[in-house]
Amino acid sequence: MTIIRPNRPAPIGAEAVPDSHGLNLYRADPAFAKLLPLYLPKDLLAHLAPHLDRLGGLAGGRLADLAATADMNPPELVHRTRRGEDSQSIAYHPAYREMERIAFGEYGLAALSHRGGVLDWPKAMPAAAKYAITYLFVQAEFGLCCPVSMTDSLTRTLRKFGSQDLIDRYLPSLTSQDLDDLYQGAMFMTEQGAGSDIANTAVTAAPNGDGSWALTGDKWFCSNADAELAMVLARPDGAPAGIKGVSLFLLPRVLPDGTTNRYRIVRLKEKLGTRSMASGEIRLEGATAWMIGAPGAGMRQMADMVNNSRLSNAVRAAGMMRKAVTEALYIAHRRIAFGAPIVTLPLMRRQLVKMLMRAEQARSMTFQTAEALRRSDAGENGAYALLRILTPLIKFRACRDARVVTGDAMEVRGGCGYIEDFPDARLVRDAHLGSIWEGTSNIVALDVLRAAQREGSLEALEGHLAALRATTPEDLPHLDTATERAFALARHALGEGGPVLARQAGTALYNIASATAMAWEAARIGAPERRELARLVLVHRVLPRDPLVAEAEPIPDALLPDPGA
Repeated sequence: MTIIRPNRPAPIGAEAVPDSHGLNLYRADPAFAKLLPLYLPKDLLAHLAPHLDRLGGLAGGRLADLAATADMNPPELVHRTRRGEDSQSIAYHPAYREMERIAFGEYGLAALSHRGGVLDWPKAMPAAAKYAITYLFVQAEFGLCCPVSMTDSLTRTLRKFGSQDLIDRYLPSLTSQDLDDLYQGAMFMTEQGAGSDIANTAVTAAPNGDGSWALTGDKWFCSNADAELAMVLARPDGAPAGIKGVSLFLLPRVLPDGTTNRYRIVRLKEKLGTRSMASGEIRLEGATAWMIGAPGAGMRQMADMVNNSRLSNAVRAAGMMRKAVTEALYIAHRRIAFGAPIVTLPLMRRQLVKMLMRAEQARSMTFQTAEALRRSDAGENGAYALLRILTPLIKFRACRDARVVTGDAMEVRGGCGYIEDFPDARLVRDAHLGSIWEGTSNIVALDVLRAAQREGSLEALEGHLAALRATTPEDLPHLDTATERAFALARHALGEGGPVLARQAGTALYNIASATAMAWEAARIGAPERRELARLVLVHRVLPRDPLVAEAEPIPDALLPDPGA
């Protein structure tokens, strides 16, 4: 039977197909600006505020257009020049090149943690500043953020472990904001027979006799395939089998004498997401490289770069979730169904607030981890142990949550969300990469346990959360008991429970840590709605619930503001 409903006039301002294009994504998210004073020095925040506002406008408009164009026009591998010369290059759409200019040039995202002068700030900026900018940028474009992150991470690893000669040779180009002088970075780790099992690395390294090495073999998945510099794992001749035989090398695309290095891009990958950025297969044919740090310490040194990339990956997941939530809220306040904006419908409100909850968890954990990174780099006692567990925790959970949140946002838009005219489809495609890149969910959850076992990180996290609770005036109901149980579960996983509990334990620690941080933030900025979100984390993601009990709490309007108001 067909039910015919009478036509009702749409309220003033209602849109049949709401479109948020042109929205300033910084202004549309006032909670972001309220949180930043907790994590950035007052003078730096005052300096960055107009830059963040400008980037919010770009991300909601011009940068979003560039990203959509680059996504539909992926890079192409060119093997020969038009004169038939054997000279490889990758052709990028002008839209991608313009995004590079904004990210590497205008905002200096790969440089601002390493030197002063970026955005006219006289000193290197803390991680929280870099991630605040990234958080906005990724709401328009995910793919390019991979080369930005790898360039930043390679620079960090080179400065930490490389020889002074290599640092002097390459650091100025790695931190340049002039695209003609810029050297981008990459890391070539993955092999067909190894994957996450680095102990099976088969690429070999033979000494050249002049301090350099010749690398031979295939790397299977290399993002930013034509980067000027790459960190590569290889096994030197005569090195033992297993992880202790793997060393780290710096591989230039062009050698210091101007000749092209001996490796080839075999083909580019056709990917589900991040289509704007070139990922390829690399064949090393005696390519010249320089060892970084001590022989056999490759995985330990590469882990520093990987962990930095994992944190960047999680920040990008947080940003994409925020973009998805902004889209969903914008639509919900404007789409009329059954005579009312759909934001008024109880089931829709429940869906929206659960999306928002996940996004805000990731945002809080982003800045908590950034602060741990700052303290660790400053040499503060215990900060590295805390960083070491927060990084895999946020990478594991935020990247998985992004898949849920972006998918739910697509539902809010409905059929229009499934077509490429709107950003939802690309957000869903890109979100699925996060839980694979830099370690799958299983690998990263196991790394949480590894950090707890080897670094004393569980105790560091326990102490950190206790300190946050001690300075939060009003406790969340059941938080103390839930915290005790989460840490007991993690310790059980380290013992007789075994690694099969890694994901369950990691999820529990993430939810407890994020709820604690959100309640602490709420008290500091006077935001009761944030405390309510922290409570909902406990209710929906931590505490036991009977699925057969009928319960429906009302959702306060303050939790679901109109981002376009």
